[in-house]
Amino acid sequence: MAEKVLVVGSGGREHALAWKLAQSPQIQQVLVAPGNAGTANCGKICNSEVSVSNHSILAQFCKDHHVGLVVVGPEVPLAAGIVDDLTAAGVPCFGPSAKAAQLEASKSYSKAFMERHGIPTARYGSFTDDAEEACKYIRTASFPALVVKASGLAAGKGVIVAKDQDEACQAVLDIMKDGAFGSAGETVVVEELLEGEEVSCLCFTDGISVSPMPPAQDHKRLQDGDLGPNTGGMGAYCPTPQVSQELLQEIRGTVLQKTVDGMREEGAPYVGVLYAGLMLTKDGPKVLEFNCRFGDPECQVLMPLLKSDLYEVIMNTLNGKLANNAPVWHQESSAVTVVMASAGYPGSYKKGVEIKGLSQVQDMGLQVFHAGTALKDGAVVSSGGRVLTVTAVQSSLEAALAAANKGVAAVGFPGAVYRHDIGHRAISYLNQHRGLTYKDSGVDIAAGNKLVDLIKPMAKATARSGCNAELGGFAGLFDLKAAGFVDPILVSGTDGVGTKLKIAQACNQHEGLGQDLVAMCVNDILAQGAEPLFFLDYFSCGRLDVDVAAKVVGGIAKACEMAGCALLGGETAEMPGVYPVGEYDLAGFCVGAVERGALLPRLGDIAEGDLLIGIASSGVHSNGFSLVRKVLERAHLTYSSPAPFGKPGQTVGEVLLTPTKIYSRLLLPILKSGAVKAYAHITGGGLLENIPRVLPPELAVDLDASHWSIPPVFSWLHKEGGLSEEEMSRTFNCGLGAVLVVAPLDAQRVLRQLQAYEEAWIVGSLDKKQLGAETVVVRNLKQSLLNSEGGAAADVKLEKNGNSDNSTPRIKKRVGVLISGTGTNMQALIEQARRPSSSAEIVVVISNRPGVQGLKRAALAGIQTRVVDHKLYGSRAEFDGTIDRVLEEFGVELVCLAGFMRILTGNFVKKWNGKLLNIHPSLLPSFKGVNAQKQALQAGVRVSGCTVHFVAEEVDAGAIIVQESVPVLSSDTEESLCERIKEAEHRAFPAAMELVASGTVRLREDGHITWNT
Repeated sequence: MAEKVLVVGSGGREHALAWKLAQSPQIQQVLVAPGNAGTANCGKICNSEVSVSNHSILAQFCKDHHVGLVVVGPEVPLAAGIVDDLTAAGVPCFGPSAKAAQLEASKSYSKAFMERHGIPTARYGSFTDDAEEACKYIRTASFPALVVKASGLAAGKGVIVAKDQDEACQAVLDIMKDGAFGSAGETVVVEELLEGEEVSCLCFTDGISVSPMPPAQDHKRLQDGDLGPNTGGMGAYCPTPQVSQELLQEIRGTVLQKTVDGMREEGAPYVGVLYAGLMLTKDGPKVLEFNCRFGDPECQVLMPLLKSDLYEVIMNTLNGKLANNAPVWHQESSAVTVVMASAGYPGSYKKGVEIKGLSQVQDMGLQVFHAGTALKDGAVVSSGGRVLTVTAVQSSLEAALAAANKGVAAVGFPGAVYRHDIGHRAISYLNQHRGLTYKDSGVDIAAGNKLVDLIKPMAKATARSGCNAELGGFAGLFDLKAAGFVDPILVSGTDGVGTKLKIAQACNQHEGLGQDLVAMCVNDILAQGAEPLFFLDYFSCGRLDVDVAAKVVGGIAKACEMAGCALLGGETAEMPGVYPVGEYDLAGFCVGAVERGALLPRLGDIAEGDLLIGIASSGVHSNGFSLVRKVLERAHLTYSSPAPFGKPGQTVGEVLLTPTKIYSRLLLPILKSGAVKAYAHITGGGLLENIPRVLPPELAVDLDASHWSIPPVFSWLHKEGGLSEEEMSRTFNCGLGAVLVVAPLDAQRVLRQLQAYEEAWIVGSLDKKQLGAETVVVRNLKQSLLNSEGGAAADVKLEKNGNSDNSTPRIKKRVGVLISGTGTNMQALIEQARRPSSSAEIVVVISNRPGVQGLKRAALAGIQTRVVDHKLYGSRAEFDGTIDRVLEEFGVELVCLAGFMRILTGNFVKKWNGKLLNIHPSLLPSFKGVNAQKQALQAGVRVSGCTVHFVAEEVDAGAIIVQESVPVLSSDTEESLCERIKEAEHRAFPAAMELVASGTVRLREDGHITWNT
């Protein structure tokens, strides 16, 4: 069962943790409390307003909302005992106990602990409420005692590295006398100033064993060249080349394992992430400080390099299974993150500065992790000192830094402060003189050989008659005679997948591109009636990433099997300097054959009156993506945004990367039957330019867009991009992946053959071309695009009538249902929405009470559920605001209150005016409010019933949609009347939902109803 996970915190570290956790197939949802703009409704990730400081409320929230794991980001909750309290309440929580967290919470404790257990560290003195004694220590120590630390937690800023004794003494006075760090400075630690390289070595530990992470380096100073004031961290990179594998093993033994063993011996087993800040001195590594959690910004470079499932790593850590399940890391990559801070940081700074360009950064294949950000009127604005980080992962540190800096430059953040030299020490270290190899130039022969070994079995699986698909030779062979051809003509085609590549690379989703590539080539040669025989691919890149290339070629091999052709060979070209690292390009080549007498198109047979059969596409396929990306930029959407088209829960990237359909196995038997006169692949050039390519010049095409189903993505592009009908039909397939030309007598037979396996329609006919007239006319396109527009994730269904070729799309209105109890009215709505003829689709059920029967009913029906517990909110406005955000998350267009026992605020009702339905157990306007059945019996009326109405600000006063009467019997009790009215409600509410969802009934601005018959 998929888990819900709660991440505690609001910084870049917490965004990175949530981002990585959301990648786990075992995770259903990641809640972040309180979170930031980056974690607000981003795919599986959303923010929660639950209090994290009140551990009792938090524990109850986790139980009510079925949260199976809490991951704590910052140090303050850990030191406050959040792990102890949640664990005691039965809620699994990742992090050390309060006792173990003293390693960070008290530097005085930490230094004494290291002294007790022989862990190498700087010499020191600890002083409580005695500034004079601390200054005396600074002036008399036999070593440079110039590092002054507030012993308590100071948000990473409580360390002053002084240049001389006077500055060190002044730091002591600032901390102890002037309270620069508050209570954190009641005790001060004065340390020896160590010299060397500073690095961060973190590990996972289950309390017994340790599993080190790749070493990283933070940059504390504000400005380039390590100048300026100390900060919480202005950037980081990973791994650090200064730490060899041998040195990392030494650190593991002398520092990390010793610390975990010592904590266990002292009765405070340490479970979670242990962070050792180290100085690499001439005498070996020495500990500067311990942190009891991931570093920030180190976490933002570690998470992208973690190959393993973070959720599995955490569970193995909590369950004491780390020794046999060590996390796996990407070994051949480097990560750099650059922090963008507010002007004035680390001093005072302005909040509310709008930040733009974030979607462009993600389109560059970079990851933006938010920290001090918030949402204001739909825009991202600054709300803290360190505002966001831009993270790049590349094959080298230099390339990663260049990419991250390029990303930072693309962010529109006025006055932002950031460094340009993250990793400068490592780059200097790497540039020390040594002999060059071919690999140094950017070409890795070993990686290329590894790739060939990986793809050989994939290619072998595509063998067919005429070809054994063995890779490794200089050329491939195909035996036409063995394939059964008598008098063949060879047909070849070549193509790529265009800028769909950019989306796949940004989303790190490469497998589907193989099908796109094969489909574009195979579907082209079908236009000659050819059977695809063999395929060759060309993969070019700046640096060969074997895993990525294997996914792409693996997708090509699977697609070749689908198409019935052999993957006979290919070329992998590693060309440093031609392509940026992390980018690649693809080309495909397909060769097929057709018997001479079966060659298409049969131009001499095509005549006026012939019919056109359209075959459904899967979406945009592989053309027009440069325009798609431009529209996304205008709409301020990223590839990880919830898709305003497609299926519920899908991201923009997932919908756009839907692979191109391959039509060869479907169409070849039909083409060989002789019933098809021509076939057009709807590729680049859309409907307007591709169909004429297979027709005699004297004929014109008449298409009717109302005859086929247009996927919602095209409606969205049309509306959001302001694209004309001509632009749509010249750029995109608009829902038709292929078009066949058939004689009217053959049309129904061919249509039935196609519809057995695929959606297909008669979409038009051929006419004699008139002088000066357009070759292709697409009628009803604009209206069909508007009809197909269903808001977020519209579900387009076909309502079959007698003539399937004239089927028109029915748009399902997305409905959210609010409940508080058993959900019997909701069940009636669900059953109505299941009917093929329904205009409604219930996409989410929200309850203000956890664990009610209605939630179980919804789950059994396969409908997503959410609990928004009113008890956890300080005001009705906060509660309603959360309900509103959930409804928007699911793209809800109509809300039904089905036994929802909360009065909604006026602002909520105004926003959803005309889209909010309620059912009341009386014939309104009689007997408003509670106990309506009791009021009816007391009034002695002979007829009662139920009313479905639009919700207005006044209770039970909105315009009436449906009423159903119920006779009041002389023998009726309140209970018996209630039961019979419920039966009526189960008929009336679905009927009203249907009237509104279908557009038959709508609410006018004056509050009255309009009927569209």
